[in-house]
Amino acid sequence: MANIKSAKKRIKVIETKTLRNKMVKSKLKTLIKKLEAAVAAGDKAEATEQLKVCTSELSKAAAKGILHKNTAARKISRLAASVNKMA
Repeated sequence: MANIKSAKKRIKVIETKTLRNKMVKSKLKTLIKKLEAAVAAGDKAEATEQLKVCTSELSKAAAKGILHKNTAARKISRLAASVNKMA
């Protein structure tokens, strides 16, 4: 356990950030699952709408440093390719 005041504060701050990051990552996973379900069902309109939402959220996560920018770009690219294959 930390004895120094600043170390104690860092522990609290890290816990807060970890919780926030977990919430964002969980939300992203849910959105991606919804998109994949729409693709599997063959619902082009729903898949396109979900792609727009997923792209936005992945970009925001990358901008905030929750995901690496290349990871976000890779996920967006693969999701877009799966929606484009439906045509």
